This record gives sequence, C-alpha cells and structure tokens, in this order.
Amino acid sequence: MIYTEASMDSLRQTGDALADATVAELFERGQVGTFNTLMRYVSTAGSPLPEGLPDVAREYLEATRTPPAWVDWGEMEKARLFFIDNNVHISTALSFASMPACYVVPHVAKLLSTTHGLKYPSKRMAETGQFTVYLMQPDAFESGSRFIPAAQKVRLLHASIRHHLTRENRWETSVLGTPICQEDMIGGQMFFSMLVLDSLHRLGIHMSTEGAEAYYYAWRVVGAMLGVDQEAVPTTVDDARRFLDLYMVRHMGPSEEGAHLTRQLIDLYEEVVPGTVLDPIVSALIRFLVGDTCADWLAVPRTPWDTVVKTVPHLLGVLETIEDRSPLGAWALDRLGHLTSVLELSSLTRGRVMHYAIPEQLKKDFGVSNAVPRTHRWTPPAATVH
Repeated sequence: MIYTEASMDSLRQTGDALADATVAELFERGQVGTFNTLMRYVSTAGSPLPEGLPDVAREYLEATRTPPAWVDWGEMEKARLFFIDNNVHISTALSFASMPACYVVPHVAKLLSTTHGLKYPSKRMAETGQFTVYLMQPDAFESGSRFIPAAQKVRLLHASIRHHLTRENRWETSVLGTPICQEDMIGGQMFFSMLVLDSLHRLGIHMSTEGAEAYYYAWRVVGAMLGVDQEAVPTTVDDARRFLDLYMVRHMGPSEEGAHLTRQLIDLYEEVVPGTVLDPIVSALIRFLVGDTCADWLAVPRTPWDTVVKTVPHLLGVLETIEDRSPLGAWALDRLGHLTSVLELSSLTRGRVMHYAIPEQLKKDFGVSNAVPRTHRWTPPAATVH
C-alpha cells in the first residue's frame, strides 16, 4: 500500500460515521445522561441490554457487538500467547514509549489537553492498561468478556470528543482536520502496536517474526472495532512502518502541551516507583525508548541514569537465557511478569473497573511460553525515506 501526503490529508477529514451519528442523536434528544447511567450495568459481552436504553444506542450496540467477520482466530491466539510471554515488557513499552509518543504530535497533545483527559494521567493509563488486558484474555470475543463493551464505549467516547470540539468551535478543523480523525486513529493504532514492537526490539527482547506479526494483527482487529477504516489501515508490518514513518514526519514536533503532559506522566510514574532514589530511571527509560530528539521536545530531563539504562537489554538477555534453558525458570519469570503487570494496573485503577462514559461537556481549562519457537527473530521493517 502506498501512502502519500494527499492520501494522508484525505484521512484527516473523516471521523467515524456510525459512532458520530449515534452520539449526535443522543445529544439532540438529551439522552446522554440516561445512556451513561444504564451502560454502567453493561460491562460484559452478551449481557442483556437494559430497559430504557435509547433506541439509537441500542441499534449502535447491536451493530457493533461482534468482531469483524474476517478475523483469523489462529492469529489472535498467537497474539495472546505473545502477550502472555512478554506482558511486562509490553506494559513497559506502552507506558514509557507509546504514551509519550502521543505527546510528541502537537495537535494530539493539544486535543488531550483540551479534553482535560491528561490532567488525570493515571485515569488514562488505567483505561489503556485495562483495555489491553481485556483484549488479550482467552475469551476476549466471547460471551462474558469485558473487551467488546469496552471497545464499544471507547468508540462513542471518541465520537463525543469530536462532537464537543466541533460544536463549541474549540478546534481549528480547517487547519488541524477532524478531531480524532482517521489518520490519527490509525496513528494511535501504530503507537500501540508498531511502536511497542520497536521498543521491545530496542530493549533486546527476542521476538519471533510470527509473534510480532500476530501482535500487530490483533491491533488491526482493535482498530476495526474502534471505527478505523479498513481500506486505509496498513495490513502488514511493512505497510505499517511506511504509514508510521510518514505520519511522524508529517506531525511530530515540540509543543507546550506535549511537555506539560509528559511532566505529568513522569510525576505519575515516579509516585509508583518505591522511594525517590530510583525516580530518575523514569525519565531515563522514556529517553532511551523515544530517542533524544523526541525526549528533548517533550522536555524529558537528562539524568545520570541515561547511561545506566542502556544496560537493560543485557540484563533482559540474561533473563531470556534463563527462560529458554529452564522450564521452571520460564514459568517463574512468566508468573513474575504477570504479577508485575497486575500490580501496576491495580495501582492505577485502585482495584476499580474503569468505565468509559460519554462526557456531557468538556472541561474549559487544561488541566505464556510462546506457541512458536524463538527462531527467525523479528527485526523492525527498515525506515522509509520521504
């Protein structure tokens, strides 16, 4: 697939027709509060929809209650096993690379600031972590799972942000395009898939090509369920590299909002790290994973740990050797990774289930062992030249 400036520009003008129409009618009929109240009781797939749910919402939920017909369940199982085998590394990549990458795109940082969502970074991190954990459960797409309702609600949340920003004239659509447009939705999909794989590679994690491709495939499925145009989304990791490179070259740069949100994120992570001696490792790890240029744009402080953190791949290499040579060691490390991820998520959610509601208004101020052998090691697609 060939991506050009013109094709990317066209993606900036489009949102999500189904979700946008649903949200517009809910607001027009004054039914948003009713919808949010009732949907708090719909957290698992297959649950009967509550009485009194607005008709337009019921129609939307019925239309989006199943995954795309083209899903390859064998690939999804490979992705789940890949996640189990690398869950702590994936959590690290999401936290220290994917989230900061959102802020290095100025208009995305502006949107996040305008919607007030990152004045409380722990909430967004908890929602993202919970969403990913739901996705990688064995029953993610079966009756009783929590993933599908979460995806349905997040899609409406995005539509509500588009609704507010355009109706309240708080977004320069002629300059910035549609809020949370197709280009940005695909870009976000790249941040949570390709950028995670890039970060694992930088950390020295030994990934099989099959596992990496399956993980990317899973996020294609996620994108489809969040309203991403499947005619525009990259279908292979090579196409994904081309899209991500062009997207970043088109948009990345410094901004006050990006630096402010990054500072909030660093503060959040430092609260999780025990004591204060190890606090600088947070900034060092972000700088290591996103690179000096992006880190400088985000005003990530330099610390003596910048050099120390470069030894992390060697340490992880030793742990992988133990895992490969000892079944008991592999089991112990997998359990440790699982517990680390659970504790990290629990510290952010405080044990609560995160609900994804349609905001009735925006704030005015800113503020497992792998199923495939460790052979044919995955290497990132080569960078493209524009």
